Amino acid sequence: MQDTFARFEREPGMAASPERRRLSILGATGSIGRNTLDLIGRDPDAFDIVALTASTNVETLASAAIETRAECAVIADETRIDALKSLLQGTGIEALSGVSGLIEAAGRPADIVVAAIIGFAGLRPTLAAVEQGATIALANKECLVAAGDLFMARAARAGARVLPVDSEHNAVFQALVGNDDDAIAEILLTASGGPFRTMTLQEMKSVTPAQALKHPNWSMGAKITIDSATLMNKGLELIEAAYLFPVGKDKFGAIVHPQSIVHGLVRYIDGSVIAQLGPPDMRAPLSHCLNWPRRAATPCERLDLAALGSLTFEPVDQTRFPAFGLALDAMKQGGAIQPVLNAANEIAVEWFLKDRIGFTEIAETVSSVMNSAMRENMSDAPADVEEVLEVDAWARANATELVNKL
Repeated sequence: MQDTFARFEREPGMAASPERRRLSILGATGSIGRNTLDLIGRDPDAFDIVALTASTNVETLASAAIETRAECAVIADETRIDALKSLLQGTGIEALSGVSGLIEAAGRPADIVVAAIIGFAGLRPTLAAVEQGATIALANKECLVAAGDLFMARAARAGARVLPVDSEHNAVFQALVGNDDDAIAEILLTASGGPFRTMTLQEMKSVTPAQALKHPNWSMGAKITIDSATLMNKGLELIEAAYLFPVGKDKFGAIVHPQSIVHGLVRYIDGSVIAQLGPPDMRAPLSHCLNWPRRAATPCERLDLAALGSLTFEPVDQTRFPAFGLALDAMKQGGAIQPVLNAANEIAVEWFLKDRIGFTEIAETVSSVMNSAMRENMSDAPADVEEVLEVDAWARANATELVNKL
């Protein structure tokens, strides 16, 4: 494994560290951020909060910053900086705004940075955290989907450790304990199947945003909830997994598991399969990352396997969920096609949520933009952040043009 990925080879007899750790949360008002704040609120003596950031929710951001005594708070929407300053007046908490503010705050010295900004917007702030050598609790898969080679290379150079927060990757992380890479036969991520697991493709054409936002098991932000409904999210997670666990792209797969109790499995060459089970509660993998290599108590519900009765598994149906297949194609091709996939999907999901296109047109839009990129011979991996941004902008423009035609 790459040195940037923390394996579970802990020292014998390692004791809990008494030192307080410096923690920043990029995306503090989203689902991951709120769950992180819940955990640290239960153990306030363990962390000193360096920075909290949010996109537009200035009231919740200010409240969290005051409650945690953060050093600074950043609102990405520059038009809301005056409101943030007003809410923080007299607290001694510094208020920043915009992309520059996000990057500046992310680069402040911290032991752990929870990278939970949704989408491509999280890339540059998370890279700033990587550059200062922090342990990155990574909940932003787009960093690796759009710029995986670049991201991991910079992490290795800076000595930053990357810990996976997504429940599936965290499950694989745990299932790899003490095993060598050459013993791994297959890594499987599980998918709930989303709210339309049993629908026909024809039925999905009339799905509304309100229906798609009702995930059966998880409480998440709007974008990731739609990605889960199309199964694009599972494809993006496989791309991310290939960077986190570099054992060969041909060793990754996914399986539908409606109960969301088994989160990830590793099959070994001797026929053994090690799976990680847990409740569908993001506080479990978050706690695992925040306290690694130790474990800490959480308020998560304890599994009652007898009450569950049975756990079921199904193959992924790529005919009904073509977005998953598009992500697999992008993973196999690599290079610029991955950021193209990501950008086109973000635009398509945005317009679906605005009721501009239909549910099944999300994958159709992404496929069309990917085909355009291949016709343009956009195959080489971006060499730096600026090239990543150029590819992203190109894909967004093409996706927007296509949506307007639809």
